[in-house]
Amino acid sequence: MEKICGINLLVCLFFISQLFGQTHHSGYSGQEKREIKSLSQNQVAGYLNAKGMGLAKAAELNHYPGPKHVLELSAELNLSNEQVQKTKGFYNEMHKAASELGKLYIQKEKELDRWFEKESVDEAGLNLLVLEIGKIKSKIRFAHLKAHLQMQGMLSPEQISKYDTLRGYINTNKINHSHNNN
Repeated sequence: MEKICGINLLVCLFFISQLFGQTHHSGYSGQEKREIKSLSQNQVAGYLNAKGMGLAKAAELNHYPGPKHVLELSAELNLSNEQVQKTKGFYNEMHKAASELGKLYIQKEKELDRWFEKESVDEAGLNLLVLEIGKIKSKIRFAHLKAHLQMQGMLSPEQISKYDTLRGYINTNKINHSHNNN
């Protein structure tokens, strides 16, 4: 068999046939079977159960601990009984707000999906629904971030530093925040 540019002609023909014979699958392939096309089952469960899903990462990675993890680490952080009770309160407040909003968010995402499924979308309605979904999602994020803000104001700098260490965050920036240690 003849060689073209040092490559066997048969090998070239094989690769060319593979290029033209393939379909180009999207990264979305298989997701068309989801109940809500834009959300995985894990995401749906996360919103319904007020999981963080990275929504408070800006706080978490900048020395603003999350109440769930503070409770998990309460012994290591040497929390007082008062701190434990306040932390539980912050967590419960966040969880209630975020899970209620999560239900609404899922409902609106289903609605958006159904509009496209039924081909009953118009630009004005789409704009309003997308804005509404965005507001709900921002309220969910605020609920998570607010809980981190509350925690940072209640813990001592030493507890925050210990939290960061226990969570595996290596940061040379000094923690220099005002605290309301009660």
